[in-house]
Order: sequence, then structure tokens, then C-alpha cells
Amino acid sequence: MNRRRLRAALLAAALTATLAGCGIRSTEVPTDFGPGPSRVPCVMSGSSIASQSSSGVPVQVFLVCAAQLVTVDRTVRIPTEKATTDRVRIAQALLDELAQPPSDPEKQAGFATDVRGGTVVSGPREGDPDDALRFSTPPEDLSAFALAQIVCTYADSAAAAGEGSVILGGPGDAPLRRYECTQAVRQRPGTEAPPTETLK
Repeated sequence: MNRRRLRAALLAAALTATLAGCGIRSTEVPTDFGPGPSRVPCVMSGSSIASQSSSGVPVQVFLVCAAQLVTVDRTVRIPTEKATTDRVRIAQALLDELAQPPSDPEKQAGFATDVRGGTVVSGPREGDPDDALRFSTPPEDLSAFALAQIVCTYADSAAAAGEGSVILGGPGDAPLRRYECTQAVRQRPGTEAPPTETLK
């Protein structure tokens, strides 16, 4: 009888050791190891931000990272042409900044831009709302990512029409639309188009 108990005890001990060696816990209590490491951090270190700072006006622009829109700190030079309003100059400076290739630290952090250079921003035509902005390239011809980047960057700046929206249109008598930057657009810019309202 003692031998049976001893054999059972030894067998239980051996089984426990085997399970432990395989990484299997004998308890059924769930464990939380936290989220897995991110492949793309989408975050720049303080030294990287400081190294790319330069003289100018501090702004935030939306770049694409991990298929989402993420803000990046930049500095822009606002031109002083008297022929345009401050809002138009700011809108042009932001658009040009979005078209700039990401810096090396930004690339390493996974940032990219889908905005292409060459588009000129002008103010409202006769009969347009005062806060309208017209592009030399129709906004509807832009890629989904580029349009989302522009709308969200403008909506959070002095170029906005107010309340997180911006009024954009193409050249000439192209229709004007009010675009909004929503949380869904920031999270899924490739598939979630900015909500629009046609004004004219």
C-alpha cells in the first residue's frame, strides 16, 4: 500500500515537472501578456523632432502611417504676398508641406504622404462663401488618402471653415463641397471618405 502511494506521488511529481518544462501551467487562471509589439511605431522620438525643427510657424499635418492618419509636427514659412488673404496663404503653405517627402526620421517611423505637389490654392470666386478655397486640381480627382490628409490638416488649422470642416472646390465654376474630418476618416482614410455637403 505504501509502495502504491509512493509510486502515485512520484508519477504526479514527474507529470508536473513535464508540464512545467513544456511551458504549460497547471493552473487554469488566465494570464495577460499585454499587446503584441507594433511593427510600425508611428511615433517619433523627441530627438528626431528636435533635429528637424527650423525657423517658421509650428503646425501639425496629417501623414499616413499604418493605413491611418497621424499628426506630425512641422514648421512652415507663410509667404507674405499681398494679393492673397492670410487664410489662402496658410492653406497653400500646408498643402505644400503635405507634398514634401517625409524626413528620414519620419520614414523610419513609418510615415508617408499621398499628396502630390503642383496644386495651387486660391480664394473664393464671386458668389462663393467667404471661407471657400479653390484648388487648381479638383479635390474629387485626388486619391482617397490625399484628400483625407488635406481635409484633416485644414480642418485643424486656420484654413478651416469652422467646426472641423473645410469648403473646397476645383477651378472655375466647379461645385463647392464642405468636407469634414471625422474619427472614422482618420482611422480608415483609404476606405472612409470625408463626409461632404454640396454647396453649389
